[in-house]
Amino acid sequence: MRSDWFRFKDSPAASTADDFFLPELCAPEALLVLVVLAELLVLVLVLAEPMPGGFDWVRLALTSLFVQWNVLLSAALLCRLRPLLARLRAAWAGLLCSLLVVALTLACTAVTDYFQLFQLAEGGDTGRYLRHGLIGLIMSALLLRYFYLQSQWRRQQQAELRARLEALQARIRPHFLFNSLNSIASLVASDPRKAEQAVLDLSDLFRASLAKPGSLVTWKEELELGRRYLSIEQYRLGPRLQLEWQVDGVPDDLPIPQLTLQPLLENALIHGVQPRIEGGLVRIEAEYRDGVFQLCVSNPCADGTQPQSSRGTRQGLANVEGRLAALFGPAASLSVDRRDGRHYTCLRYPCARLTQEARAQ
Repeated sequence: MRSDWFRFKDSPAASTADDFFLPELCAPEALLVLVVLAELLVLVLVLAEPMPGGFDWVRLALTSLFVQWNVLLSAALLCRLRPLLARLRAAWAGLLCSLLVVALTLACTAVTDYFQLFQLAEGGDTGRYLRHGLIGLIMSALLLRYFYLQSQWRRQQQAELRARLEALQARIRPHFLFNSLNSIASLVASDPRKAEQAVLDLSDLFRASLAKPGSLVTWKEELELGRRYLSIEQYRLGPRLQLEWQVDGVPDDLPIPQLTLQPLLENALIHGVQPRIEGGLVRIEAEYRDGVFQLCVSNPCADGTQPQSSRGTRQGLANVEGRLAALFGPAASLSVDRRDGRHYTCLRYPCARLTQEARAQ
């Protein structure tokens, strides 16, 4: 399995298929939409013709069967040909799709005439073939145009999301670097050897962070990133920093936004460990249950007002919250709470579908 499955795809074939404006018509949601639209078309066709003897339910049923037959056959054919159509320019692919739909419509009309399956009109009427062909051409062109506009809108949304995530990532990385350098600077005078080792740890940490650009990493990678950050802080805080990890139940391949755990750890150290002479316990709890990932980092509440330096953590937490909302929508959340003498910073977001896709690679 590729560990970078969730980053922007670099395979030309996969990228072309994903960017193609024609959706997967074999998907249940797409088929439902097509069936409903086809039934609306049937109602328009039946109601548009005069009915002197009242509403003709039999004609409605026969026309519905004929149109749905055409729609489902067209969806199946276009679904099979989608990888080939994706290689063409959008205009040529749309034209070919319309011609295929018209050809299938005329073929179905010919079959019904030959076997006399449905008496929709007088058999062998050339005008009926022309009428069916034009209806198929117009409806397919309108639907394809809708799919194209929808794909363009979706592509624009993805570009805006990508720009937003890159801006947030660009802010959090320097913020992370500056705070780590401040920690190392405090060691230079007191213990140069530890400061040197901390610089090497920071170098390895940033090499792991910057070597694989992208919005998401695996939980295993993010956990390693957090441990490296804590090793730097451990040099400075020594035994004042106590850690408790409860993360065994989280799959290693669970997707998480890069540099999510580190700001939470930094928030816990600055708020709960640094202001206290005796230090404190930082507890990291993570669980994955029913398709939802939840991560909580807690620390003891510092007495009195928070130090001025704690303002720096607000940007990191705000960036984490912004990236969660951009990647996972309104179902994602980041909350801050105080209870039982401890300060809790928790985040949660749904990722069942992403995890299943990762394991399928």
